[in-house]
Amino acid sequence: MLLDTAALYFRGFYGVPDTVRAPDGTPVNAVRGLLDIIARLVTDYRPDHLVACWDDDWRPAWRVDLIPSYKAHRVAHAVPGGVDVEEVPELLVNQVPIIRQVLDALGIAIVGAAGYEADDVIGSLATQATVPVDIVTSDRDLLQLVDDATDVRVISTAKGMSNLEVVTDSVVETKYGITPRQYADFAVMRGDPSDGLPGVAGVGEKTAAGLLREFGDLDGIVDAANDAGTPLSPAVRTRLLAAADYLAVAPRVVEVARDLAFGAFDPRIRPLDDSRLAAARVLSERWALGGSLERALRALELAASPS
Repeated sequence: MLLDTAALYFRGFYGVPDTVRAPDGTPVNAVRGLLDIIARLVTDYRPDHLVACWDDDWRPAWRVDLIPSYKAHRVAHAVPGGVDVEEVPELLVNQVPIIRQVLDALGIAIVGAAGYEADDVIGSLATQATVPVDIVTSDRDLLQLVDDATDVRVISTAKGMSNLEVVTDSVVETKYGITPRQYADFAVMRGDPSDGLPGVAGVGEKTAAGLLREFGDLDGIVDAANDAGTPLSPAVRTRLLAAADYLAVAPRVVEVARDLAFGAFDPRIRPLDDSRLAAARVLSERWALGGSLERALRALELAASPS
């Protein structure tokens, strides 16, 4: 099970009142919310391995170089030569280090990659895995990784934890009219304002899906637009040609990395030894994590037990 960690702790932050605080007054609603999410996921899906995938760089410079508007509206302030600071609610900022401490205490592997987003970590781990994979996210772009042949699914949290959706090949095909392998090209054409991706003006989901069904992939669509003999409506041809510069670079921005290498880490869910359990209890008392930590501990212990 691969967690889109930031997406989940943001969900926890907005799902639990910020009046939930530690004895020193520090808000811990995101921490507790994330722990409850993990407890629910581990209890319901019983993974053998669990990885908290991390944004070491939420807005990589190489993606910005290709499309300068990429996530630009989410920059709190730019850091020349470094990682731009993302606009994050003030009450959440101080909880992120606590989240890392707690995940580490629970023995959950935290994996990131310099210069890459959590999506790229997820893409690489899912592609390189030798066991079935569940990706937990609300990000539609990760639907490009769904693959029945290699047992890669997405557990979508987009409709909330009470309405989790397990996404397989057939779900993507039914919902969007395309295959998961076509999803990245579909997303390029559709665009995504939340990521600062303009898409092709005048080409929405229905048109994008129709083009992919007819021409197979984005390369085939671009070739068709440049071939006056190909049956393509004048309006769609004009729109595709007008977006030629964008279409030349956008696939590299939208497609997640699949070939990242990582240092050694152990993703197995294992019973906590006494020292880790003691460390978790200390954190629980310091940050008033109460039932949320206990539920996570019970879920992990159950998952670590022989079936």
